[in-house]
Formats: sequence, C-alpha cells, structure tokens
Amino acid sequence: MKLQPMTAAHWPAVKAIYEAGMATGNATFETQAPEWEAWDRTHLTHSRLVAMDDAGTVLGWAALSPVSSRCVYGGVAEISVYIAAEARGQGVGRQLLQALIADSEAHGIWTLQAGTFEENKASIGLHTQAGFRVMGHRERIGQHHGVWRNTVQMERRSPTVGVA
Repeated sequence: MKLQPMTAAHWPAVKAIYEAGMATGNATFETQAPEWEAWDRTHLTHSRLVAMDDAGTVLGWAALSPVSSRCVYGGVAEISVYIAAEARGQGVGRQLLQALIADSEAHGIWTLQAGTFEENKASIGLHTQAGFRVMGHRERIGQHHGVWRNTVQMERRSPTVGVA
C-alpha cells in the first residue's frame, strides 16, 4: 500500500468509498455525495490523501475541512477518514490517519476535530489510538433518516504546532 495526495482523478473511487460509508448509516449525516467541484470547495487544498494498493485501487481516503472561515480558527480542521469495506481491519485507516496528522502539522494545523456517531466504535478506536481524546457527547444533535442521532466529539492537539 502506498499513500499519495488525492487528486480529481481519484474522485470516482473516493466518492464510491464515501457512498459506501453513507450506506452503513454510521459514517456521516450526509445522505448524498457531492460532485468533485463541490467537495473540492469545502475541503482544505492540502492534507488530502488516498491509500492505494499495488494495482492502483483506492483503499481509503482522508481529508480536512475548515471548521470556520474566521482567521482565528485557521489552525483547526475537521477530519474525514473513509476506508473501503474490503480494506477495513488491515491498517489502512491507521496509516492514513498518521500521515494526515503529519501533513496537517506541516501546514500549521494545531487542532484536529472529529465528530463520530457513537455507534461507530471502529472510528472512535482509530482516533483514540492516534492520540485523539473525547471532548464530549452531543445528544440528539441531528436527525439521520428521521432518527435522532448522538455524536462523540473528539480532538487532537498538536504537540508541536501552536504550543508557543
């Protein structure tokens, strides 16, 4: 497996993995994947990664979204990590998340945030292993397919960026 920057050429595979995550009902409040142009506008231009196998198949992806347009939050980003069903449990998420953390710090990000459905134990475990801590729980924060859902809010503060 190799990690590389995500480009528009990866979008069909990235979108398919995103849609498969949506279909689980425990990955996102979103119900429809956007087209590349819309996705591209809402994510930071750096820290976009795909994991590829030797045959060139996208196994997973990770990217960052800004949490606010206010300049004081310029070093805070929300993380997205999605792994193809057939690649789960093989360390793809761990490697993507570690690389995304390093890349985010290289671009001045001091805080990464993750909001995860409380039922998504695999995602919570992945983030915990990568140094994220639970900041709290949001109860009935939104409806997903007509059902109120709770989320676990997690955060990772960089030990090197924004400490001085």
